[in-house]
Amino acid sequence: MLVSYKWLSEYLDLSKISAKELSDQMSLTGIEVEGVEVPEEGLKKIVVGEVKECIPHPNSDHLSICQVDIGEEELSQIVCGAPNVKVGIKVIVALPGSRITGNQKIKKGKMRGEVSNGMICSLQELGYSDNVIPKAYSDGIYYMPEEAVNGDDVFSYLDMDDHIIELSITPNRADALSMRGVAYEVGAIYRQTPKFNDAILEEDTSETAADYISVEVEDKQDTPAYQIRIIKDVKIAESPLWLQTRLMNEGIRPINNVVDVTNYILLLFGQPLHAFDYDKLDSQTILVRRGKSSEEIVTLDGEIRKVSDENIVITNGKVPVALAGVMGGADSEITDETTTVALESALFDSLSVRRTSKEFNLRSESSSRFEKGINPATIGEAGDVAAAMIAKLAGGTVVSEKAVGSELTLEDVVVSVTISRINEYLGTEMDQATVSEIFDTLGFAYELDQEKYIVTVPPRRWDITIEADLIEEVARIYGYDNLPSTLPKGETVAGSLTSGQLLVRKIKSLLEGCGASEAISYALTTEEKSRQFLMRESLTTSLQWPMSEERSVLRMNLISGLLDDVAYNVARKNNNVALYEIGRVFYQDNDPKKQLPHEENHLGIVLSGNKVVKDWQTKEAPVDFYTIKGMLEVLFDSVGIADKISYEATKAHQELHPGRTALVKLNDTVIGFIGQVHPTVAKEYEIPETYAAELNLHAIIEEENDALVYQQISKFPAVSRDIALLVDESVTSQELVRTISKHAGKFLQSVHLFDVYQGDNIAEGKKSMAYSLTFVNAEATLVDEEINQSMEKVEKALIEEFKVTIR
Repeated sequence: MLVSYKWLSEYLDLSKISAKELSDQMSLTGIEVEGVEVPEEGLKKIVVGEVKECIPHPNSDHLSICQVDIGEEELSQIVCGAPNVKVGIKVIVALPGSRITGNQKIKKGKMRGEVSNGMICSLQELGYSDNVIPKAYSDGIYYMPEEAVNGDDVFSYLDMDDHIIELSITPNRADALSMRGVAYEVGAIYRQTPKFNDAILEEDTSETAADYISVEVEDKQDTPAYQIRIIKDVKIAESPLWLQTRLMNEGIRPINNVVDVTNYILLLFGQPLHAFDYDKLDSQTILVRRGKSSEEIVTLDGEIRKVSDENIVITNGKVPVALAGVMGGADSEITDETTTVALESALFDSLSVRRTSKEFNLRSESSSRFEKGINPATIGEAGDVAAAMIAKLAGGTVVSEKAVGSELTLEDVVVSVTISRINEYLGTEMDQATVSEIFDTLGFAYELDQEKYIVTVPPRRWDITIEADLIEEVARIYGYDNLPSTLPKGETVAGSLTSGQLLVRKIKSLLEGCGASEAISYALTTEEKSRQFLMRESLTTSLQWPMSEERSVLRMNLISGLLDDVAYNVARKNNNVALYEIGRVFYQDNDPKKQLPHEENHLGIVLSGNKVVKDWQTKEAPVDFYTIKGMLEVLFDSVGIADKISYEATKAHQELHPGRTALVKLNDTVIGFIGQVHPTVAKEYEIPETYAAELNLHAIIEEENDALVYQQISKFPAVSRDIALLVDESVTSQELVRTISKHAGKFLQSVHLFDVYQGDNIAEGKKSMAYSLTFVNAEATLVDEEINQSMEKVEKALIEEFKVTIR
């Protein structure tokens, strides 16, 4: 909300209060001030001029040579390129030595051989943005009013010497989205009562609004209040300069004297209005209802909108002429030919307006106010003041009475609070006089029963409904900076991490010890990437209004985001990448009862490049499947679940290499995968050979960890025996180790695979695998007979289960 200090000064005495002091005080009382801007700052030597003579430039087809009266004895020659420059107009002139927007200095010079003593300016060159400049002047210079005095500074005429205070309004203080609301707020701070100088309505009693139009509201819940006023014999023209500058300083483009009044009332009352061209309605009936699926409307922006039963529409009894609370229709807009205006003042259901606004992506000053709330007590008053202003500025006549479709019956909101309760909450010692004075300055009527206040809240403060709201108001006006500072009381309890949080920290430390760095990727991605590397079937969770297509759905995997990080690094010549991420993925079940996605904590790891960097004595070694598998085994061993983990080769993941991918199982339940990113997918991401793993971290945390058991190192020697096996190449090392461990006996300490061979002297479809078995007895020295018995059992089991040949 932009607040004009000059405008506010019309309602309150701010003669002894600077804009800076006012903004500081408002911030202290609960409405944050983003900043204070003076439009004329950085500009100088810019005056009013009058074009006395204007001839085409002899050496240019688009320049004009103008003789301009700038209040001096002699005319000043200025070369101007604006297409709308002409004789007899008052213009904005930047003199030699002046500065315009962007700190650009204007000098005396020549243009195509002709002397130019300065510059005739457009509003853009004074710092106004294109979206607030009247369309008639958007591609040319701006015309000053005839009463402007030649040679005077333009800043006071354009209100550029005003201070514009930008407020950051929270949703609960929508009453401050109007000048009247801000005036009440500032009045309470400085113990003043605002005085409003609204236009006085005069009606033509020879006719009534009912003679022109009838209004019907189909659903009073959708439209609690709706009324139309008729203003006849209007003449559409430009608004006076004071109204145009006031709107431009508030960030609104002036259109014409009727539309500008509706926007002015929007800022003044916070009440959105809409003006229809009565003759273009092609009906004497207004029907407010829900839209129908087959209906369309062309809105003021020229777009064709298909309405539905989610949208409230204003119709002429047959077809929609406006989207209620959002935007009017192009077929009934105010134009230069308009002579009769039907002025709408209404209250619409905030949820419906919000849905319509989002559906059509039409965010406006009007829709935002209907969404947040408006003062129900001034709906009719705002329409009356607007009608009076239109009659005054457009020379029209206001027809007596209103056409009413629905009216809101206001009920007093009464809230009680005691002085002791206020002091208990705030830690203060306020007395009755202080609290009463605060309620008086807020304009809240009250009755006092001993120390209990029974407060009647005015409709303009619809955010106050409970005791705590009243206490907050007292605290704001009393001053948060005046509240006493006290130390916390009571017992303190030491905080601690849950077992799951501790485990996550441990996992992070382990992975960083393995050389990986933590990455944090966006939870929003594209639909295509969200469906890659899936660990379970799921529907996509899409955003209704995403920032972009690249951030339109919630992720269902971590790997795609990490691959983007790899691509980012590789593109910048950082080729050795080891990243991990712990974050949530979002699964959506096909269950209409479950509206929200199911969140699951995952761990993702990606490796690319070399695990060993080349130096004077070491050859470089690229990462491979076993590099990332080794990181997982370190993790599983450290958290005590290594014995419960198994791996199973798979070709189910299309995004992974079919011969270098495995499922990770915990107690025969799949908790993740590990493998090489498929070359075609790697090419899409523009990355080299990369390996990835993703695990369901929640499943690991939920698994009961084995307690660490510390054992004394045996004082008796260990015995190692090697065994070489010729097996089918389809047999996995995991299966062989499981069988060896099962039959080797209680003295087996470890099994280590030290050789795998396929090639010469090995039959096709076979492979040779060599293991080293280590035996230890903590109580005695092992003898050959015990070892031989264990090895015989192992060999027998391997031959029976896998038909191996012992080499």
